[in-house]
Amino acid sequence: MSQMSTTMDQLIFQRENRERIQALESSFGLSRGLLSTPGRVLMGEGQLLKQGRRKAEPKVFFLFNDVLVYGSIILNGRWHKKQNIFPLEDIQLQDLQDSERLTNQWLIRTPRKSFFVSAPSYDEKQAWMHHIEDCRSRLLKGGSCQPSPAFAVSWIPDAAAYKCMRCFSRFTVANRRHHCRKCGFLVCNSCSKTREVIDHIHPTKKLRVCRCCHTSKKEEVPSRQRGDSNGKNSSEEDDEAASSDEGEDGEITQNQTPSQWFSTQTDTWGQVGTYVDPASLHQWPQ
Repeated sequence: MSQMSTTMDQLIFQRENRERIQALESSFGLSRGLLSTPGRVLMGEGQLLKQGRRKAEPKVFFLFNDVLVYGSIILNGRWHKKQNIFPLEDIQLQDLQDSERLTNQWLIRTPRKSFFVSAPSYDEKQAWMHHIEDCRSRLLKGGSCQPSPAFAVSWIPDAAAYKCMRCFSRFTVANRRHHCRKCGFLVCNSCSKTREVIDHIHPTKKLRVCRCCHTSKKEEVPSRQRGDSNGKNSSEEDDEAASSDEGEDGEITQNQTPSQWFSTQTDTWGQVGTYVDPASLHQWPQ
């Protein structure tokens, strides 16, 4: 009788998990990628600030047992856009100290892009970092995937420099900012006319690189050390467009709604502190 009850609970969980993922998939509209795959479990969700090239903006993050997904928020969370999906085996986390602009921050590194995120509280930060590391560790223990050997550099924010970091010419409306994809520096167009393929970012697309990174390609110059979001080093955006000399230093507002995590003890969702490590994930029927 107990075994039958357990089986029924597992079937109910599978149905609810499938419906939850399908609803999330639909919330991204026509721009959505495939999220409903066999064995995938939605482990947690919540809002974090993500540092962009100009300013930090709220994004919604979804942690699955095999991928991390984030997107932009529209209609108060009912709909989302600009979906980004990152396999957990390709993610590396780096803890950071608070900066003047962002508190409770850390760096998420992936082969395609690296970016800073900030949680509304220290507990939220620790919860997100722990849950991502836990799911990633369990995924790698399965032996079916391997961690990435290379990661994209984080971009320096536009507001951190008013001159080209190579020739020191001043940025203006005509002399606009660009980012080197190899070092993340802010450079002018004259200093970044070269294009190269960077395999771990895109296998075929030629990306903008500065003259220093191009000339030192064969010398294997070590990449710069990563800092925090306080004007030293910052996040990478998909946006290829240059930015003008006009800053956008508006006030940053942080979401105060706690993230939600799935509890395998109660098969329910709760707030920070209710998460239970999914030790029995591999026992659930696929």
